[in-house]
Amino acid sequence: MKAAVTKIFAISTAILLSGCATIMGTPTQTVPISSTPSGASILITDESGMEVFGGTTPTSVTLNKSSGRYWGGKNFKVTISKPGYKTQVIPVETNANGWYIAGNLVFGGLIGWFIVDPLNGNMYSLSPEAVAANLGTEAAHNNRTNDGSIAVMLLEDVPSQLRDKLVRIN
Repeated sequence: MKAAVTKIFAISTAILLSGCATIMGTPTQTVPISSTPSGASILITDESGMEVFGGTTPTSVTLNKSSGRYWGGKNFKVTISKPGYKTQVIPVETNANGWYIAGNLVFGGLIGWFIVDPLNGNMYSLSPEAVAANLGTEAAHNNRTNDGSIAVMLLEDVPSQLRDKLVRIN
């Protein structure tokens, strides 16, 4: 009986002294980056302005989710550019993941929420999970969307080189 109580105590202590995100999470996240058109230059800087990656699309980049400091979530700016096209700057930010929020509610408790998980950074997820940029052309028009959505514009505002590609949908 004493062995069973000791075993239950040991398991309970292990659960209370651990954070769920620490157990289930990872310190890095791979973020795929693409652009239309492909072959665009990528420059990724962190919140301090330090360059962490340079390359061309398409690619995948493994980014640290934490700076290693207490509550030290990392944020990045992904700059995608290509001559003749509009440059886009897309923020990639850290947010608390579900294992940190719900897992500590059920298993980890206050120690997981305030000590273990904030120290190691596994509690974070990077958002967006993938970066896809539509660079568009530098021709003047009022289509200001950069998230893949549809924009409504006047026919006279459509660049002349794109007018022959229009399709009537009525």
